[in-house]
Amino acid sequence: MGTILGLGITHYPNLAARANMSWRMQKSIEDPALAERLRSPENWHPTMRSQWGSDRGQAHSDQHRQDLIAQFRRIRAELDAFNPDFVLVWGDDQYENFREDCVPAFSILAYDSVDFQPWKGYRRGPNAWDEPEGKTFTMKGHRAGGKYLASALLKEGIDVAYAYKPLHHPLGHAFANSLLYLDYDRKGFPYPVVPFAVNAYGRWLIAANGAPMSPSAGAQMPVGDNELDPPAPQPWRCFEVGGAVARALQRSPWRVAVIASSSWSHSFLVQKHSRMFPDVAADKRYYEALKKGDWDLWRNTTLEEVEDRGHHELLNWFCLAGAMHEVGHAGPDESVFLESWITNSDKVFAVYRPKAAAMTMAKSA
Repeated sequence: MGTILGLGITHYPNLAARANMSWRMQKSIEDPALAERLRSPENWHPTMRSQWGSDRGQAHSDQHRQDLIAQFRRIRAELDAFNPDFVLVWGDDQYENFREDCVPAFSILAYDSVDFQPWKGYRRGPNAWDEPEGKTFTMKGHRAGGKYLASALLKEGIDVAYAYKPLHHPLGHAFANSLLYLDYDRKGFPYPVVPFAVNAYGRWLIAANGAPMSPSAGAQMPVGDNELDPPAPQPWRCFEVGGAVARALQRSPWRVAVIASSSWSHSFLVQKHSRMFPDVAADKRYYEALKKGDWDLWRNTTLEEVEDRGHHELLNWFCLAGAMHEVGHAGPDESVFLESWITNSDKVFAVYRPKAAAMTMAKSA
């Protein structure tokens, strides 16, 4: 009988760089296509104005960085205490491994192992660890676990793709950053990983070539359905896929940590905010529903609502939500909401301990 630990993290790229994490905000202010009313902080939400401050967000960036690092250390402690046989990570591929020749809605990457060099050609400046450009990391895979999951999902009528080796890119940043951050203190990451790719960007995957959109770039994007790409999988389908994964893992012989990796609403995807700041109000609604185990809100979300709110990458969390609903969680054992109007996105961390473990810890508290 398999045992499941559920975790929610972010793979926020700017955490890997030694830079002010609100740099995109400054570029938005300077962008000629930005809505005129948004150029003045007087017209911003008070929290957004406070975070920007008189230092262009540097103090908020510094605090946000420390908060993120602290949360990754907490998540790593949970992972080490659980000691999984392998880790499954739901993440999105942004025109990295999947391009014009193949874009699956879902794909299980059942690799034996893969080497990646995150700092090769890195353009964000010095990385947070001062590691050399040529440093190579190795992700140990778990082909047996990946094959088992692909087979189990196919038997349930979920037409998931699978791969034994990369196509265009060794490891997309959603997965690479997740591993780099879960080993922030560089003590090593011993757990095999099964990346589970979700086509979160859907209609903008090829059209934008995986690049974040500035106000000017967004204004140049095509808007007609015939000019954009086919859509992402429906949120309810991601929820179902997560449930099917949980059922399969419960029947397996393994201890598995399932991880949703993404920030929440992304500013550069929120057209109604001129691609300047995230939909914080929507993020808070979904976070409250997550804490309460209000799975109906998650399950009944439409793809149009996802796109309106910049929740594209939240599809990874819809998979986690479906898995945690399936195993009977009414809410996370621990969670935190890191509100940030000026660093592109809010971030959420969550822990769903195995049911027996959660009950034991509650009694000892």
